[in-house]
Amino acid sequence: MIRENIIEIRERIVKACAASGRSSSEVTLIAITKNRQPEEVLKAIENGVTDIGENRVQEAMRKFSGLQQVINDKQIKRHFVGHLQTNKIKEALRLFDLIHSVDSVKLAAEIDRQAQRMSQSQDILVQINTSFEESKSGFTPQDAIEAVLEIAKFKNIKIRGLMTMAPVVKNPQEAGVFFKNLRDIRDKINSLALTPYPITHLSMGMSDDFEIAVQEGSTMVRLGRAVFGEQL
Repeated sequence: MIRENIIEIRERIVKACAASGRSSSEVTLIAITKNRQPEEVLKAIENGVTDIGENRVQEAMRKFSGLQQVINDKQIKRHFVGHLQTNKIKEALRLFDLIHSVDSVKLAAEIDRQAQRMSQSQDILVQINTSFEESKSGFTPQDAIEAVLEIAKFKNIKIRGLMTMAPVVKNPQEAGVFFKNLRDIRDKINSLALTPYPITHLSMGMSDDFEIAVQEGSTMVRLGRAVFGEQL
């Protein structure tokens, strides 16, 4: 089933890209492995998944240790997509290639401090709450410019892009406005040259709305149920 799901997802990404004049090579499928067994993750990797994501540091520590050989052999990229607690930063820096959910300057400062101590640079995405929902973390769109300016000052962090989550809507097309908002913020940041380098990535789109996210410019879709099926 995982193999068939991945084939279908890639076909849907190709169609969504074609509808917006993009190449499907611009979109990375991140398989979200929260609450999934290592054998399920391995099956996804065997069927072409090159990027995996986790919501919890502790779960990632347990799961990745058993998959370390295949992760190394196939150069699998590891993404952290959940809310990052400051007491988990050190472990997160050891485990993840990209942290999607930097939602405060304070968190960014601590990531920078820990990265400096570990003599490394950490790639991050800045989380923007484009839906203004109280249940979601992230900077408001109005605060995004100032936040990126502040975070860009840290020497051991590199901002690769932005992340958002759309609200749950009956019609996935309704999520498009929230994704477009993130793309517009990214484009404004680049037009103002707020960082020493262009930021490119837009992490947006989940199992119910990834096609509209791709049409609006997503470069990373975070899919759990669409890849692995419903949780039993």
